[in-house]
Amino acid sequence: MPLLPLEPFVFPDDLLSSPSADLTEQARWWVLHTRPRAEKSLARRCLRRQLPFFLPLHQKQWRNGGRLFSSHVPLFPGYFFLYGDAEARLHALETKLVAHCLPVDDQPRLHEDLSRIHRLITSGAPLTPEDHLAPGVRVVITHGLFAGLEGVVLRRGKQLRIFVAVEFLQRGVSVEIETWMLEPLPS
Repeated sequence: MPLLPLEPFVFPDDLLSSPSADLTEQARWWVLHTRPRAEKSLARRCLRRQLPFFLPLHQKQWRNGGRLFSSHVPLFPGYFFLYGDAEARLHALETKLVAHCLPVDDQPRLHEDLSRIHRLITSGAPLTPEDHLAPGVRVVITHGLFAGLEGVVLRRGKQLRIFVAVEFLQRGVSVEIETWMLEPLPS
């Protein structure tokens, strides 16, 4: 039994059942990068205000002291998908739980992607989160203090690191960074 019961992760229930052609001019998807471990709090506040949202969750299990524990955790930690107009976005920002709002240029594509994720979640199949940025992929940092720097993705344990090289010396340095701050470079 999970530590907490599954909370609503999509509101309204039919938000992702309509085709992307039904997207309107005023209402659109907003990808919100939340403060650490604030995704569910933001979902609760949006639910209270009746703001449409999608927070993909999956069940995670672990053992501690011989006991089996489980919890529903975000499939994409730090990300929250809000659907609405600029006023809905403003309400979400006023919660102080949002660190950054990421622009979505291809609305129909995001809607289709989220619909597929929703279908997988509701199927009940066990899900495993996967990072798209594999070690060795060349990336550019798009946000933060290091914006504009190019490097190569490294992975050390659970940390995502970017390696920036001095080719002439065949040496370099690495820095820990979050996935949302990166964009893959064309190969």
